[in-house]
Amino acid sequence: MNLDFSQIVPHIPFILKGIGVTLQFVSVSLVLGLALGTILSIFKIGRFAFLRFLADAYTSLFRGTPLILQLMILYYGVPQFGIDISAYVAGVLAFGLNSAAYVSEIIRAGIRAVDKGQQEAAVALGIPYRQMMTNIILPQAFRNILPALFNEFINLTKESAIVSIIGVMDLMRRAQVVNAQIYRSFESLLLVGLVYYILVMLLTIIGRLIERRLQRSD
Repeated sequence: MNLDFSQIVPHIPFILKGIGVTLQFVSVSLVLGLALGTILSIFKIGRFAFLRFLADAYTSLFRGTPLILQLMILYYGVPQFGIDISAYVAGVLAFGLNSAAYVSEIIRAGIRAVDKGQQEAAVALGIPYRQMMTNIILPQAFRNILPALFNEFINLTKESAIVSIIGVMDLMRRAQVVNAQIYRSFESLLLVGLVYYILVMLLTIIGRLIERRLQRSD
């Protein structure tokens, strides 16, 4: 096997610019997933059967179909209805909507883990349900599930490479552009793989530090 990394060196700055695109893409997707996931989790534990059904159906749909299919539908299918959507927006929507299904389950588990006595006390004091969830239950639930949410961020970072197929100029897409110019696929993909690995390891370390800090505060 003939490896020649010298041809990759001039293209390294171009490839590394994809780090910012990848992290921005993942962060926006996670914020969208977190916001929608919170709403879905509240629906799932709420008193209205119809809202519970909608939230469960949403989760089942997005967890039961491939992420790449959801991405393709948004980018290639939606424009058939006269809606113009960019590759970046389609990617954010696909990842955000998909992440919401998983985040909703994480948050629901966190809410269930909060001592029921606190909810009973809030009801006894006449605190409205919305205020109870916003000021008492959800803050404690998020504190408990922060490590799990950080793991979701790490998973999104790895899976974000999929958006390269629709032209988003992330790390993977930039490697493909370099491949087309110098025809050194193995070297460029190995470089990108190393960058992804370093990103994931750094995020994993940060997640563990947060988890340890939360354990100490307990």
